[in-house]
Amino acid sequence: MLWHVVDRAKRSRYINKVVVGTSIESADDPIDEFCRSENIECFRGSHDDVLDRFYRAASRHEADAIVRITADCPLIDPTIVDRVIETYLTGKFDYVSNALRYTYPDGLDAEVFSMAALETAWRDATEPRQREHVVPFIKNHPAFRKTNVENETDLSREQLRWAVDEPRDLEFMRVVYSRLFRNGQNSFGLKEVLELLSKEPELQAINQG
Repeated sequence: MLWHVVDRAKRSRYINKVVVGTSIESADDPIDEFCRSENIECFRGSHDDVLDRFYRAASRHEADAIVRITADCPLIDPTIVDRVIETYLTGKFDYVSNALRYTYPDGLDAEVFSMAALETAWRDATEPRQREHVVPFIKNHPAFRKTNVENETDLSREQLRWAVDEPRDLEFMRVVYSRLFRNGQNSFGLKEVLELLSKEPELQAINQG
């Protein structure tokens, strides 16, 4: 699943380096080993203070902007990620997301924020939730310029769940990939998954509720 997330991130027209961030806990050694075997950059930091982990990873790689994609989203769509990045690049924002208000399926979330905003959050955020979830300080602070990228068709009422948190979510992903992943190519995205669910609506029942 992690390979698919990384591969999809690499398909962005704007992202020039993909880094997997994980913890220094021994339970996460397999992630580090996987990244080494696949020649993927991996940064290891705090288990609980994920904000610190992000800041130190971004600093090490001298990032001026960070695209945050969570590793439980194997259907992340590079085209949608690029829409978020384009808005960030052209709009003079500190933080751009497509999940401030959900119009895309849950699991297609992408966030872009400046290194300056990340550094401010890293320095000033004190609440455990702010440290664990990286962006709450930036999202809720009035000093930062923020905007949301919305889908042309609002899908918020469809209750489409495309993130992997439970075994039945993973089962859903495996079925989707068995239908759409061909010749080792992650060439399908939102449009193709929606078409699949239109043809086979029973698939949504796998992880509903």
